[in-house]
Amino acid sequence: MSWKSFIQDIRGEFGSIPRKGFEVKFGYGMRSRSHLVVQDSLVQAIDALKQSHWSNLPPELLRDVLMRIEASEYTWPPRKNVVACAGVCQSWREMMKEIVKSPEVSGKLTFPISLKQPGPRDSLFQCYIKRNRSRQTYYLYLCLNEASTDDGKFLLAARRCRHPTHTDYIISLYSDDLSKGSSTYVGKLRSNFLGTKFTIYDAQPPHAGVKVTKCRSTRLVDLGQIAPRVPAGNYPIAHISYELNVLGSRGPRKMQCVMDAIPAFPVEPGGVAPTETDFLPSGLDGFPSLPFSRSKSSRTESFQSEHLSDQSEAMLILRNKGPRWHEQLQCWCLNFNGRVTIASVKNFQLVASPENGATGQEYENVILQFGKVGKDVFTMDYQYPISAFQAFAICLSSFDTKIACE
Repeated sequence: MSWKSFIQDIRGEFGSIPRKGFEVKFGYGMRSRSHLVVQDSLVQAIDALKQSHWSNLPPELLRDVLMRIEASEYTWPPRKNVVACAGVCQSWREMMKEIVKSPEVSGKLTFPISLKQPGPRDSLFQCYIKRNRSRQTYYLYLCLNEASTDDGKFLLAARRCRHPTHTDYIISLYSDDLSKGSSTYVGKLRSNFLGTKFTIYDAQPPHAGVKVTKCRSTRLVDLGQIAPRVPAGNYPIAHISYELNVLGSRGPRKMQCVMDAIPAFPVEPGGVAPTETDFLPSGLDGFPSLPFSRSKSSRTESFQSEHLSDQSEAMLILRNKGPRWHEQLQCWCLNFNGRVTIASVKNFQLVASPENGATGQEYENVILQFGKVGKDVFTMDYQYPISAFQAFAICLSSFDTKIACE
């Protein structure tokens, strides 16, 4: 039996699950009854899932089958078969999560959580960003082939939202659902009025004990009108700052990123960065962590400055690699190894900032590089210890208008 027919057999098994109970009639006096109908149908679906012969395979046989499928998938997008196996049932999902390695080890992006896990150590994930000026949206793709002219594999999307005192970039897993109240919301980037300071927020805590912060974007809402899945909150995981251009002379931007969620030692040999293993379920049970009150931006700025001063010494700090002046071309130059073809003030390379005068090759390796290759096309390459989500948010900060830096 081929893998294709194997997957089709699995899909056919679950395509026979009865759906009759999902038809609900709305009307006064029918609410409690319709609620029971929905619950009964869910129970039927769950029972059918448990009774499937695919979920009753012996663990040894199941592990062998899934390992063979994983070993046969060398490239992506064919890894959709791996994802399809993980969607069969709970036992398959848990087994597949054990078999599939993180991007740090495998060098592959398989599940959505891979976008929040650190990239590979010895190579760069080559991606690119497409900008839609009219819709104020940005789309991140994985390059399947450097010579390919297609769109590659879609990873993340962002939408720019301008406010009187700041700008937000809402980041989502779906290209057509870019609202903060959606279950596909993974985080956001927020700038100050001048566009010189940014904060990256994650929708879920990067580690235990972190506190949610309040911001102006949280609104008073009616709990009865909220969708079943909403973001759990806003957790600051990084702060980006651009050096002010006081004299007004044009030149390369100078930027610094303090990665609050990543310690300073992962860039050193043997260092390990925190790795998220799964998206936290967000729903009514998670409402206590979501602030439903308004707060002034000054309070948020105060929180950010205090947090930055307390954590910057122990956290990973990234600084842009200084360009060199080319006398013949009369311009500033950086070696992007052919990944950037158009000169732009937005282009940058980030390296780890040495702590306490430390030296080593690890502090020369480019962790993130971003540059222009077309009118609205930019390359984005990243590696360990940052994730695709963090790299995308940092690159979005380069798009924002900077009144005091140009």
